[in-house]
Amino acid sequence: MITEESFESTQPDTLTAFVGRHFIYTYDNGWQYEMYIKNARTIDYRIHSGMVGGRWVRDQAVHLARLSDDVCKVSWNEPTGTSVSVAVNFAERHLHGVIFFPRWVADAPEKTVCYQNDHLDTMLAYRDAGPTYPTLVIDEFATVTFLERCAVDDESVVAEAPDQLPAGYADRRN
Repeated sequence: MITEESFESTQPDTLTAFVGRHFIYTYDNGWQYEMYIKNARTIDYRIHSGMVGGRWVRDQAVHLARLSDDVCKVSWNEPTGTSVSVAVNFAERHLHGVIFFPRWVADAPEKTVCYQNDHLDTMLAYRDAGPTYPTLVIDEFATVTFLERCAVDDESVVAEAPDQLPAGYADRRN
């Protein structure tokens, strides 16, 4: 039997360059997202704009893989039934993301706009009620507009809702 524990991070000792990275990125379609690679197994993220703008999540389990010195891939499945895979090139400050939204999210994205951690049972119930198909696939390139290194497992990096941040927070550049 294959279990979630069967899928460990790809060569954890090669992930140290990526762990602790905190970045904001803007997709070519204008949607703004933020991710903090908290450790080799989890991320925290906020969605500043787009279809599910206002959503934020902490301690999302992920599969993190090193593709090259400055490139990693972060993939996960959410309790909503949404699957995401993001390849980030930190040296060139761009990424490619694919989001697979189940039909219920595509039809009613506002149901997911919350601090997910406080609503896990609700997200699971929505997912189980469906519908799942047809899946909405968002396949986009993005530019990393803000990038910093933070400590591993720093609970202060993504600690509040996107709408509680100062005006212009997601537009920071460095």
